[in-house]
Amino acid sequence: MAASSLISTNFLFSSPLFPPRSPIRKLTIVSLHKIPTPSSSHVKPHKRSLLPYRPFCPPCLNKLLLTTKNPFSFAFDSLLILCTSLALALSLLVADVDSASAFVVTPQRKLQTDELATVRLFQENTPSVVYITNLAARQDAFTLDVFEVPQGSGSGFVWDKGGNIVTNYHVIRGASDLRVTLADQSTFDAKVVGFDQDKDVAVLHVDAPKDKLRPIPIGVSADLLVGQKVFAIGNPFGLDHTLTTGVISGLRREISSAATGRPIQDVIQTDAAINPGNSGGPLLDSAGSLIGINTAIYSPSGASSGVGFSIPVDTVSKWHC
Repeated sequence: MAASSLISTNFLFSSPLFPPRSPIRKLTIVSLHKIPTPSSSHVKPHKRSLLPYRPFCPPCLNKLLLTTKNPFSFAFDSLLILCTSLALALSLLVADVDSASAFVVTPQRKLQTDELATVRLFQENTPSVVYITNLAARQDAFTLDVFEVPQGSGSGFVWDKGGNIVTNYHVIRGASDLRVTLADQSTFDAKVVGFDQDKDVAVLHVDAPKDKLRPIPIGVSADLLVGQKVFAIGNPFGLDHTLTTGVISGLRREISSAATGRPIQDVIQTDAAINPGNSGGPLLDSAGSLIGINTAIYSPSGASSGVGFSIPVDTVSKWHC
């Protein structure tokens, strides 16, 4: 007949917890095991101790119990700690994704070669483009006071360091006074020094410091080709220094002068957007050289329809000389 009994297993155990002078102690571990026994009355009861016979202080006793644990318990505790650490690290990582993304610095955008060329062309030629305001004198009907009101505006460009500004004649037509605003927003009064109504060209003069005047590079229009890229800079609808791009759509076109109605020949046709306020502004080639003066558009509505016209720079150069 089998009965439950406490079996003691004795083995030698040495530990740094014991004093250095103490001999190796014998540790008794109690385990539950079933053994055959004839009768429970034949079992002689006796006491078994879980600890060595020498008493220890509570701290030493606690360390001793920790060092005598089951090895499977150690493995379980280590696995539990590892899983907890991984879960905590994962939660912190997920929680910090949004906050970390706020500190991500986007690298500077890299422009293509043609984009860099366009940016450089605009930056180098913008200081040469001016804004022209056409002022007309008006008299108050009750007080008889005379005052000036803007009756139109357009664009122009610096021709030389002498203060000569080139624009369209229809931009300044009927003006009692003219004001020219440079790229740095400084404004000067201007006076007309020459014009050609049939060619729709006019030259103004401003008394501005030479360091404020940057003449535009003068090109040639005789060797232009259909399809080459062009750039228009002006002040459409009062929006100063606006850049539009396109190509030469046609050459040797003929349009009527806005001032006299007479034909202007050898005009450049382009699909670069030209709107009211662009008149008198420069048309540039891909090298940034002046090849024409933006003059007119063909549009029933008055807005850009992709058909714009520019007076060739050779005509202006011959007339200005």
